[in-house]
Amino acid sequence: MHTNVLKIGTRGSRLALAQSEWVKGRIVSRYPDIRVELVKITTTGDRILDSPLSRIGGKGLFVKEIEDALLEGRIDLAVHSMKDVPAELPPELFLSVFPVREDPRDALIAAGCRALGDLPRGARVGTSSLRRAAQILSLRPDVRIVPLRGNVETRLRKRDEGLCDAVVLASAGLRRLSLDTPSDCLLAPDEMLSAVGQGALGLEVRRSDQAVMECLAFLNHPETETAVRAERAFLERLEGGCQVPIAGWARVEEYGLTMDGLVAELDGSRLIRDRVAGRPEQAETLGRELAERLLAAGAGQILGRIYGEAGGR
Repeated sequence: MHTNVLKIGTRGSRLALAQSEWVKGRIVSRYPDIRVELVKITTTGDRILDSPLSRIGGKGLFVKEIEDALLEGRIDLAVHSMKDVPAELPPELFLSVFPVREDPRDALIAAGCRALGDLPRGARVGTSSLRRAAQILSLRPDVRIVPLRGNVETRLRKRDEGLCDAVVLASAGLRRLSLDTPSDCLLAPDEMLSAVGQGALGLEVRRSDQAVMECLAFLNHPETETAVRAERAFLERLEGGCQVPIAGWARVEEYGLTMDGLVAELDGSRLIRDRVAGRPEQAETLGRELAERLLAAGAGQILGRIYGEAGGR
């Protein structure tokens, strides 16, 4: 960290900038003497828009270039959407802060529809997420999934242009962009379990940069950190990235930590799902335990086949 300048690395999409501007505003309010600059960085996932992410392969499609800038000292911290961050980080880097989480649920955007069951038979549903597609097909095998890439505004525009009848998007992104979505469009977790880290932000720093860690510590929300660390331990044990049909949602409640996890066949023909509960301080242990339960129930065979068809992890 320079004397009084803090450089934040961010993707250049409107949503990524809105998230980073929020972090910048909180830092400036807390430390008026610090000048905060946003550094826009284009990632592999941003450059390749004509192919489904699952076909591009690899992990960290939306974070690698930002992490490179952090490792090289061109930025002091990175603001990530946690659902984009692989389970494994470069050893020199650390996720030190998790601000309070937004609603992790998905939203169905479709005229006159408030639930997947309301969609007309044969409806075209736009999504680039294998996780969403599998859960949609499990409930509605009659619908057709239309691969849809691009930022939030692009996907909404494609629906308006008639490319599809409905789109499923993260509620958190819509809220952060101040795009009004009726609350009854939100999909319940029992029919659409969210991605690991969905709705949460993570601030990544160099492990050696204690000054930056201390500067950012006030932004951390302990309950969010506990839930996200449980989810990431779950993802790591499954050796998964953000582009496989894995879902996981943990939350700290009055009586402890509860987490649901799911692994699905791509066509939705089989969903393996389970739940664990325990003490918040056991977060990562509980995440791994949930993964072990799913593996014992057959999740390993599903993931092995998907990774094999994709040509590896």
